[in-house]
Amino acid sequence: MTHLVPALAIRSTLALMLAAMLLTLSPARADDAADGRSVIESQINAFLNDDMATAYSFAAPSIKRIYPDEARLFDMVRRGYQPVYRPGNFAFGRSKIAPDGAGLVQEVLIQGPDGQDWTALYSLERQPDGSFKINGVQMIKAAAPQT
Repeated sequence: MTHLVPALAIRSTLALMLAAMLLTLSPARADDAADGRSVIESQINAFLNDDMATAYSFAAPSIKRIYPDEARLFDMVRRGYQPVYRPGNFAFGRSKIAPDGAGLVQEVLIQGPDGQDWTALYSLERQPDGSFKINGVQMIKAAAPQT
């Protein structure tokens, strides 16, 4: 049980760091936000359809260096990101863009296949062609409702 305490502390620290980062970013322009949402929704739909090639096509180059083939990325998402791999419902929340326009953070409110609610903070980076690719996802479990 003691190994859980450091993991929870790390998760809390990461959530606080991401929240602080969101505060330093500017609200995204409507077209950038729409582009980011389109990339995320397209990747989620590819996961739902078990379309590895399409899901992989939305990954940023830095992610492709870590997961050099479609199957590895797909396996990692299937095992570690069930709410993204098989969401129940999802809705887009706030989006923020870096001052230089090179990065976008998009909040996605998502329900996992087990009914648990999550907030997924997607980090997207602008590519040389102007498009956005997914550079990472931070999952934050929603607190249980108070009864």
